[in-house]
Amino acid sequence: MAQKKIWTLKSIAKELGVSNATVSNAFNRPDQLSEKRREEILASCKKLGYSGPNRAAQSLRSGRFNIVALVLPDSVEYMITDPVASDFVKGVSAVLEKNKVNILLFSGASDSIDSVCDFVDGFICYGSPRNANLIEELKSTAKKVVTSDFDIDRRASVIVNNQQAAYEIAKLALHGSKDQVAVLGLRLIDSDVTCRVYDLNDAQDKASISLQRLRGYQLALEEQGITLASDRLWNIPESNYHFASIAAKEALNSLPRPNVLLCMSDLIALAAIAEINALGLRIPEDIRVVGFDGVEEAARSVPPLTTIHQNSIDKGIKAAELFIERATDAVVIPYQVEKRQSC
Repeated sequence: MAQKKIWTLKSIAKELGVSNATVSNAFNRPDQLSEKRREEILASCKKLGYSGPNRAAQSLRSGRFNIVALVLPDSVEYMITDPVASDFVKGVSAVLEKNKVNILLFSGASDSIDSVCDFVDGFICYGSPRNANLIEELKSTAKKVVTSDFDIDRRASVIVNNQQAAYEIAKLALHGSKDQVAVLGLRLIDSDVTCRVYDLNDAQDKASISLQRLRGYQLALEEQGITLASDRLWNIPESNYHFASIAAKEALNSLPRPNVLLCMSDLIALAAIAEINALGLRIPEDIRVVGFDGVEEAARSVPPLTTIHQNSIDKGIKAAELFIERATDAVVIPYQVEKRQSC
């Protein structure tokens, strides 16, 4: 069987009896040829099996690839199942697709951005990557970087005021100094297990979203004269039902039983509500619960969940716009307090 010939720009031009520039213009600069002439060249190239100049070589020469790496805080497998992260990706994708820019999902658990740095135009970072080494590389790369929900002094960033939002939602849940409060936190420390947190000196990122939310809770507690007991703070490694249920069961079996659960995500709060209902306790009469994120399921829970809606799609849209426009703005996205029946 004859081997298929591999054409180059030079060889296809020779075969057609035209200049290299003529073939190149047919594919890349149609305004330089008459429509008839261009159609003839493209038809001949198609017949011979030539699909055009090497795109990779062109990109390397121009330094532009029309690809943006979206750096996720954790593994791609985990993040694509998270409804909040999915909304952010939707927002980013809507803007990039409109501008004919492709998106590459990149795991925040990876060792280095070196594997993709030479083939992308830059990075949009959704949350602080799990691997701290990536943060240092993103600080120093010459490529364009836009961050969301954390800042690495690269100027272009999109944030929600997590501390203020957490403060406001905690104030709704608290009734006074006699409240017994438990915090179901999300990735406060670098651990893959659900556990109590007694010392935050080992927190994986001092500027993380979770620590910002915890500081907001603490401000609200201080105003009410409430001290969070040392055994009433949980680390949940992922925002999912399984890990959250473990923490919720432990909290609900603590003595004295908490009558307020401050949950750092809606998925954690929904798991806690299920455990509370299973025990036959009443919400909000026996226990008040608040979440954070504003996922659709929060409005359908029994009872409906009081939470912070943080406009993740808008956040993704703005992050992508900052990248396309090569802007250096620090944008604060507004949030809404959704007051429902869980507190």
